[in-house]
Amino acid sequence: MGTLLTLLLLFGELSLLAFGGGNTILPEMQRRVVEVHGWMSAGEFAALFALAQAAPGPNMMVCTLIGWRVAGLGGALMATAGIFLPGAVLTGIATGLWERFRAAPWRRALQRGLVPVTVGLVAASALLIAASVDSAPGLAAVTLAVAAVATLTRLHPLWLLGTGALLGLAGIGG
Repeated sequence: MGTLLTLLLLFGELSLLAFGGGNTILPEMQRRVVEVHGWMSAGEFAALFALAQAAPGPNMMVCTLIGWRVAGLGGALMATAGIFLPGAVLTGIATGLWERFRAAPWRRALQRGLVPVTVGLVAASALLIAASVDSAPGLAAVTLAVAAVATLTRLHPLWLLGTGALLGLAGIGG
C-alpha cells in the first residue's frame, strides 16, 4: 500500500505544478521517479515518455505507464488519478476566478508574463529527454537537426519522425 500512496501523492503534487501543460513537469517527474525513488533508469523513463507520446490521448499518459511499471494496475490507477484529479479541480476553481476578473488590468500583464515561463519549462523538459537518450554524438546531432527544422520551418512533425526512423534503420546517428 505504501507504493500506491506514494504514486498518488507524487503525481498529485506534480499535477498542481504542471503550469503551462504537462510537459513542464517532466524534469521534476524524471528526477523523482529515477533519482529519488529509483523506480527506473533515465533511459526507461525516456522510453515510457516516447511510448506515451506515440499513443493517442493526453500527453500525460506517461504517468499511467510509470504507475503500471512501478506497481501494476493499482499503480497505473493511482498515478492516473494523481496526475489528473488535483489539477482538474484547481483548474475549475481558477477558471471561475479568471472569468470573474475578466476586465482586471493585471490579467493581461499576467498572461504576457506567463508565456516565457511556460516556454522555458517546456524547453527544460525537451533538454532533459534529449540528454536521457542521446548517448552518442550522432544521436545528439540528429536531435539538434530535428529541433532546428521543427523550430525554423512549418514541416509536419510526422516527416521528422519518419526521417528519424529511417536514419535509425540505416544505422546513422547511433
